Amino acid sequence: MKPETTEDILELMNGYIASAALGTAMELGVFWLLAEKPLSTTRVAQCLNIQLNRCHNWLQILCKLGLLEESTEGYAPSIIAREAILNVQSQDTWAFQAREDRDSSLLVQNLALNITKPISGWETWKLTPPDYFQQIQEDPSYAARFTRKLYEIHCLLADQLAEMLDLRGVKSLLDLGGGSGVVSFALLRKQPDMTSVVVDVESVCQAGREIASENKLERRIKYLAADFLQDDLPTGFNMVMLCDVGVFSENLFRRIYKVLNPKGRLVIVDKFAPSRTNAPPSRLFSAFLYSLVNPAQSVDFATADVVQTRLQRAGFRDFSITSVPHRNNLPWNMDWIMLEARKHRNMV
Repeated sequence: MKPETTEDILELMNGYIASAALGTAMELGVFWLLAEKPLSTTRVAQCLNIQLNRCHNWLQILCKLGLLEESTEGYAPSIIAREAILNVQSQDTWAFQAREDRDSSLLVQNLALNITKPISGWETWKLTPPDYFQQIQEDPSYAARFTRKLYEIHCLLADQLAEMLDLRGVKSLLDLGGGSGVVSFALLRKQPDMTSVVVDVESVCQAGREIASENKLERRIKYLAADFLQDDLPTGFNMVMLCDVGVFSENLFRRIYKVLNPKGRLVIVDKFAPSRTNAPPSRLFSAFLYSLVNPAQSVDFATADVVQTRLQRAGFRDFSITSVPHRNNLPWNMDWIMLEARKHRNMV
């Protein structure tokens, strides 16, 4: 929220307490615990093994935030909590997100004391930063939760892309860094005679296969475990998709160019920055956290114009840039831009 009064400013300054209370509710599953029937403070405290006075104040904070309602029968999720939490994502996805946010919160603790230090925030705490990519590669359970989370938050975007894209003549799709295959699912449903190949790391591919089966699309989608930045890519595709991948190197674009059929298209969907010095609005907080981890990194965000220039040098032509209308004002559904480019007749 944007503050308008002194009271708003004071509320923002206490926001770290509200954030921690909400994140804890997500991790401990309090909204799901109370979804079927109201429970008293005592019962919630017993179920979650929390001291009674601590539990009481915590539940009261959640009431003040408008996420719980208190009655003579006990506490229950508010209408807002049901519509904006319970009906939007699974309990595990909310818990997974809350845990990641809790890890990141270390970077802003004692910020006033540490913001001037020219070292990583993790060095300040004498901690080893979490290596999420390594966790994905080495821990199948983590990879499955991570993949499921991205699947859930990208479903709406995927459906929007399917509505926007002209898929006439597209028989084969290469979905690079496609994770669960969520975008492929939406495009396959729109184009019944199309098939897709999703390229990602092995553990993500395994999770994706399970989700594809749930969507009854396992016969039309294949998963290839590979590093698409280095490994050989399959060829013969009418379309290549890069959705929320964040890699825009000219070398990658040249490799993609080679695997496309004549007049094939590359579709890039990402949150391009409004300028090279300003992050996309919905990614401002994550950009700030990144700067705390990498203080020496120069300020240089990827813009659509910069990406288009690299695509031109790789041989692509016939560009179109379209904003993806956001829905429900969810941060993960805002600021998306779709950039399409076509393979030129002459190979580079």
